[in-house]
Amino acid sequence: MKVRVFVTLKPGVLDPQGKAIHHALEGLGFSGVNGVRQGKLIEFDIDDGVADERIEAMCRQLLANTVIEDYRIER
Repeated sequence: MKVRVFVTLKPGVLDPQGKAIHHALEGLGFSGVNGVRQGKLIEFDIDDGVADERIEAMCRQLLANTVIEDYRIER
C-alpha cells in the first residue's frame, strides 16, 4: 500500500525557503504570486496490515517536527 505524508510548517512559523522561492519567482518575471510556503512529501510503500497508529507514530517520532510542523497522511 502506498502512503503519502505531507509535512508543512504551522501557520505563523517563518518560512525562509518559501521566501527564497517567492523572491526567485519574482526575479524570473512571474508576477501574481502573493506568497509561498514550502513543505515536503514523503512517500513510502507499507504492508496493508500496518495500523494507522503506527504511521502516526512514524510522523511524530521522525518525519515531522511537531513543534513547528503539521502533517497529513494519505493512504
